[in-house]
Amino acid sequence: MGKFVAILFGFIAMIGGIVVLVIRGGLWPHFKIFIGGMIPPLLFFGGLIALIAGISSIKDAARTKKLEEETKQVKP
Repeated sequence: MGKFVAILFGFIAMIGGIVVLVIRGGLWPHFKIFIGGMIPPLLFFGGLIALIAGISSIKDAARTKKLEEETKQVKP
């Protein structure tokens, strides 16, 4: 039930933000500047997280393969 409430309140907050942005037309230039300033850091940190996740996945796969090989060698 809590997940649905969170989704509902998130949706309401999104609609409220859009309504305030449209009603208060003077906020539009500030919003564009804010979004323009947020895109490069979001791309950088999103890419950094993806890079770290990819490296971690490769290490996990190598570790799993090594453990499987060790397990096969131990069992006759």
